[in-house]
Amino acid sequence: MKKLLGMFGIFCYVMSAQLLWAQGPAPLRLVQKYTMPSNIMGHFDHFAVDLQGNRLFATPETFHAVLVFDIGSGKMIHTISGIAVPHAPLYRSDNQRLYITYGGGGAAGGVKMFDGKTYDLIQDIKLLPDADPMAYDPVTKYMYVNNGGGDAHETYSMVNVIDIGTNPMKKLKEFKVPGDTLESIALEKGSSRMYVNNRDKNQVDVIDRNSGKIVASWPVTMGKTNVPLALDEAHHRLFVGCRSGVIVVFDTRTGKEMQSFPIAKGIDDLVFDAASMRLYAPCGGGAGEIDVYKEQTANHYQLLGKIPSGPGGKTALLVPSLKKYFVAVPSGASTPPQVYVYNVQ
Repeated sequence: MKKLLGMFGIFCYVMSAQLLWAQGPAPLRLVQKYTMPSNIMGHFDHFAVDLQGNRLFATPETFHAVLVFDIGSGKMIHTISGIAVPHAPLYRSDNQRLYITYGGGGAAGGVKMFDGKTYDLIQDIKLLPDADPMAYDPVTKYMYVNNGGGDAHETYSMVNVIDIGTNPMKKLKEFKVPGDTLESIALEKGSSRMYVNNRDKNQVDVIDRNSGKIVASWPVTMGKTNVPLALDEAHHRLFVGCRSGVIVVFDTRTGKEMQSFPIAKGIDDLVFDAASMRLYAPCGGGAGEIDVYKEQTANHYQLLGKIPSGPGGKTALLVPSLKKYFVAVPSGASTPPQVYVYNVQ
């Protein structure tokens, strides 16, 4: 009887929590879809935005190109071809340059720099295959790029530091990290620490950006297949998105797992918006959905909504100044590839 009462209590708690967010306004509202040609097949990786030029950059990996959209009209205005498996774009408005990490599946890896006006290729820095996740420090103008590992037939990966504040770009140094698959990078502003999701080891590696040394490794035990990261530096919380269907919360002062909370499966991006204290988790498993949580305190998180997207919609971009959230949804059996555009409520 006690067991039944306990289960009933848990059921009531879950239902009341669901009713709490269901009764409030949805955190996102779908307002537009950018439709692409049906020959653009396969999954998408990450986005970048040019606010001054009102452009969105998308990366269909197997199409070997970067697509450029006008944000207002949703029209595809340009295709930057000849990029073997594009991954993470970065647009710098201060010098009007577009940077793309690329490579994988046996293809060489590196970082390409393009003229933001003409789309002409300016420079191509070669790295190991699968130059994929990256993080940018706008103060130093250093880009940190994960590459190598399994695609390079090695049991270790590399983090390359590239100075993109110089012309031409310069490779400064590289860090060797045990593990054949590194994922998302998060940089602390108030210290020299960087966090790297080591998917192969199912842990988060903490690296000193000055020395390149791994100063700590934190096992992820509450979830599996850790891919994206998001950081709330003010409250010392690191969020680890796991494709098994959870977000794991670490205390960055102690390295301890504090808790986990559920999301749908198939996450590939994660962002924490410090202004609204919201976490946005695009999940591509099943029918696809965006799970939105609010950080009430460093130890309490409220589910605001599960917003429908589309199958495979696992990469996204939040643009707070536009109050927009973009999700890449690949083509389906009877649907073309699209970018779903949501208003942030």
